[in-house]
Amino acid sequence: MTPSAMTYWYEIDSPVGKLLLAGDGLHLTRLCFQSGLHPMRPDADWATSREPFETAIAQLREYFQGRRRRFELPLAPAGTDFQRRVWRALAAIPYGKTMSYGELAHRIGNPRASRAVGLANGANPLPIIVPCHRVIGANGSLTGFGGGLPIKRALLALENALPGTREDHSGQGTLWA
Repeated sequence: MTPSAMTYWYEIDSPVGKLLLAGDGLHLTRLCFQSGLHPMRPDADWATSREPFETAIAQLREYFQGRRRRFELPLAPAGTDFQRRVWRALAAIPYGKTMSYGELAHRIGNPRASRAVGLANGANPLPIIVPCHRVIGANGSLTGFGGGLPIKRALLALENALPGTREDHSGQGTLWA
């Protein structure tokens, strides 16, 4: 089956506010926080449908209930090669762990790219699922997050990963679909 040219979207409630899901009917391409300063407005030619997102909705519900630590969804985020490399590295940060932008830059083999990694992190179109909230400042501080720092704090608290609550802040894993 080939991806449809149609873009579908659906909005759900979550413990961190409304989330807008978007995709091509086969892949999830975006997850947007709707309660922040820049909610996403679906294009006029997008179709509203819950059906393409049933699995994502179920997995997000399980995540927020503390019963899911890893998402298993077909993803198709649009971005540059560098961004996609950073997002794959983000997806490898295990549940309950955090790492700094510098550590993430080392992980992708470009230790001097902390700022570029930060920009790619901020451009992540699939927050929560590709866990950009797990990236923190080198000093352990919570730094910028597209959904806002209160949401970042809530997601890290859910995972028991707030800085200062664990000794080990790095890890390995794979979540990329």
